[in-house]
Amino acid sequence: MLDERTPILVGAGQLTQRDVEPSAAKEPLAMMETAALEGARDAGLPGRTLAQLDHVAVANILAWSHSNAPGHLAQRLGARPRRLIYTTVGGNTPQWLVNETAEQIAAGRVRFALLAGAESVYTLARARRAHAALQWTTGEPADQIEATVIGSDQPGTNDYEMAHGLTVPTTIYPLFENALRAHYGLSLAEHRRRLGELCHGFSKVAAENPYAWFREERSAAEITTVTPQNRMIGFPYPKYMNAILDVDQSAAVLMTSVGAAKEMGIPPSKWVYLLGCGDVHDIWYVSERAHFYSSPAIRAAGRRALEQADLAIRDIDHLDLYSCFPSAVQIARDMLEIALDDPRPLTVTGGLPYHGGPGNNYVMHAIATMMRRLREQPGSKGLVTGLGWYVTKHSVGIYGTEPPQAPFSRRDPGLDQATIDQGPRAAVVEEANGRGTVETYTVLHDREGAPMRGIIVGRLDDGRRFLANTAGDRDVLEGLEGHEAIGRTGRVVSKDGSNRFEME
Repeated sequence: MLDERTPILVGAGQLTQRDVEPSAAKEPLAMMETAALEGARDAGLPGRTLAQLDHVAVANILAWSHSNAPGHLAQRLGARPRRLIYTTVGGNTPQWLVNETAEQIAAGRVRFALLAGAESVYTLARARRAHAALQWTTGEPADQIEATVIGSDQPGTNDYEMAHGLTVPTTIYPLFENALRAHYGLSLAEHRRRLGELCHGFSKVAAENPYAWFREERSAAEITTVTPQNRMIGFPYPKYMNAILDVDQSAAVLMTSVGAAKEMGIPPSKWVYLLGCGDVHDIWYVSERAHFYSSPAIRAAGRRALEQADLAIRDIDHLDLYSCFPSAVQIARDMLEIALDDPRPLTVTGGLPYHGGPGNNYVMHAIATMMRRLREQPGSKGLVTGLGWYVTKHSVGIYGTEPPQAPFSRRDPGLDQATIDQGPRAAVVEEANGRGTVETYTVLHDREGAPMRGIIVGRLDDGRRFLANTAGDRDVLEGLEGHEAIGRTGRVVSKDGSNRFEME
């Protein structure tokens, strides 16, 4: 007999706000309200039912920084929850929130929950360019408790990494990509072809998704060919391979228990079960990781989720692998043991470069889209991954419309985390001098597309890892892009707090 406390997802809503003047555009709070009300309609509930919410959680919002965003959202919905949750930064947080909330529901501590997020970077940027003031909500919400902020606020990079240009996703993910090329044994041309095919698949899905920011299907050639519109950003990624934050998008999900769903009159045809979940982070700083082409934490989180669901990866019908950059997709694919020629699309949503990357909330869109896909194909199974920082924080969820065979029981994530923390890591030297070999690299470009800086990750002859930059000479930088540099040797010299590398 199905346990009445079994956690389920019962409603989902999405909103994409296009071509609205900043003065008329919905602020993030109003966008979340709209998505929440759509989620209620999706569940077959009148909007006033949201006044019964006893748990409201909001993924960190970049465009509107307010730690009690969930309190404001609850106030708009007429609810006074016992629990208000706001997350720290991380693209993994929507799936992590589902996993955390499911555990609370199964324990009887939460009855009816709303998880939501939004970004209005597009509106905010246009308003700033026009020097227009936005009348967004400020102050504290009335009659609401203070929100609890959850998640680590540890920066994604350390001082040593930042000193050598590892500062933002566009400078770090290319390092993973070039390492993958060498790991796969591909030439520059063959690697570029594979990237085009991978990204075209995501673009094709986005073109069919009514909530996607970009509804245009781009060919593999269009995605890989560098043009003024598709300028190179961080080699080997031109613009069309980069997550796009400049969007206005919101998504929300409603969760409850089987027993509460029955009481509220939500039909079983709306129920989607969280069959398995996993949450683990890799060694925090990328410079200390054993490799740039793998993720022990994704492997561990995926195995944990599949084990809880009593499924193998071959049993999954629908996938949505986090897709801020192609390297994130490929690493997740490899760690989950999905074959290169697997016919299953790797996304149901379209990916952050094509669906749009609304800050920390893309995965809420993926979950909402997965719910719709599973309802359309009852009995099928779906897997969603979320990723935070730089292939750092990972959350996995496995979903289905058929009830689990055993009561929901989430294994303590700390047990898997302890194994990852004890795993191998690179010995890093900050002041590097001597002969070294290139382990991976990238070339950064300015807004006009011109190469301006090379970043080298290398190993000294004694095996210690170092970070360095190259000379800004255009011939050197274009040479790094025109010829494989991984495995080449040179000399590294430390001076004035940073390392400089020159090829032999």
